[in-house]
Amino acid sequence: MAKIFIIDDEASVCKLLGRMVEIKGHTASYRQNLREGLAEINATRYDVVFLDVQLPDGSGLDIIPRIRASVNSPEVIIMTGFGDPDGAELAIKNGALDYIQKPVTAANIDLPLRRALRFRENMTPDRRLSVALRRESIVGNSPPMRHCFDLLAQAAAGDTNVLIVGETGTGKELFARALHENSPRSGGAFVVVDCTVLPGHLVESELFGHKKGAFTGADRDKDGLIMKADGGTLFLDEVGELSLPVQKAFLRVLQERRFRPVGSNQEVESDFRLVSATNRDLDLLVRSGRFREDLLFRIRAMNITLPPLRARGDDIREISLHYMSRFCERNRVGVKGFSGGFLDALEKYDWPGNVRELINTLETAFWTAGIEDTLCVAHLPMSIRIQLARASVAVEHGRRTATVPEPGPLTLPSFREHMEAGEKGYLEALLAATGGDMKACCRTSGISRSRLYALFKKHGLSRN
Repeated sequence: MAKIFIIDDEASVCKLLGRMVEIKGHTASYRQNLREGLAEINATRYDVVFLDVQLPDGSGLDIIPRIRASVNSPEVIIMTGFGDPDGAELAIKNGALDYIQKPVTAANIDLPLRRALRFRENMTPDRRLSVALRRESIVGNSPPMRHCFDLLAQAAAGDTNVLIVGETGTGKELFARALHENSPRSGGAFVVVDCTVLPGHLVESELFGHKKGAFTGADRDKDGLIMKADGGTLFLDEVGELSLPVQKAFLRVLQERRFRPVGSNQEVESDFRLVSATNRDLDLLVRSGRFREDLLFRIRAMNITLPPLRARGDDIREISLHYMSRFCERNRVGVKGFSGGFLDALEKYDWPGNVRELINTLETAFWTAGIEDTLCVAHLPMSIRIQLARASVAVEHGRRTATVPEPGPLTLPSFREHMEAGEKGYLEALLAATGGDMKACCRTSGISRSRLYALFKKHGLSRN
């Protein structure tokens, strides 16, 4: 008997679905909004959650990672509107195991529920492995990352091909290395192939190796990267950059694990595990004819999608503390702390370059701070401070315009009042973004120190 939980804003749907589940021999409970639903899931162990998409306090798709990271990591079955293929696709991408279309019937819940319970029974032991994963270089424990660790544990226990997808800077190579280090192949080599820099005229030689005399400059036999990965893991980084001829050649290698070095009359074998990564939409490349569909099927036997840093706000503080401690230790200086404003600024920034950009920013701040033992907003790169200042001004402007009634004919006095309010809002945002550092204020605003002092005095603002 399994415990089933239902989140849907319609009581009639909850009661009907609950009755169907109970007829199958399981127990069922329900809530009608996300807030109460999440609280119940975190307090009670459930096996499967039926989750509606459109709820009064948000989208069910947004909380799938939080459900998967809860106490019992229940499987999620999304309930979508009829004929909504985009909703079904988003459900799977966000971590749902399956989906059903409304209206709910006994027939359309039967197979997804049985499949979820069977999957859960088979995968629970692997999921426990995520607690003991070797992942020293991967920092963070937010719900989206815990879901990725579950998938990593499942992948590491097997030998299937894995595709890791994520924006630039999200840590795809770190995940690939962690997969290798936690797999039975950890004693073998981890061979990285950067598909963006493979030399066009020597690509086959690099991948397959060559015999002496195969071409000008081949003065000795050389093993290719595929052979070097024998017994270990071959990591194709940015696999979407492979040319179509190389894709064709590589497809045969994946099918047979055999290939012929350049200039050789005999084929050789290599027993490798393939892990690929990309920041591109390979399905879109397939539709445009730039990536082979049969190769995509081969490399994507299992998929891990890494979240961008902006979706893992809970991890920013932990990542920052980890890397600042590393910088201090490496440079033999005392531990540097963070001001509250510094951490607030890091959490407000959207990090288009993801974790890689955050690490580079922290290192810049470390050197900018010099002998100071506490990092503040003024130590952040100017580009980030400017963006934060502009964002703050935009928010303040929106707040002011939202609360000010729509004016009638704009008189000169009322126009001046609007200008004064906007000027003060900008100065407040400038102080917040720079931590009150006058040099940073001058650089960011392009205004002289004396002019800034006069403006601060005019509006009664303090730098403290």
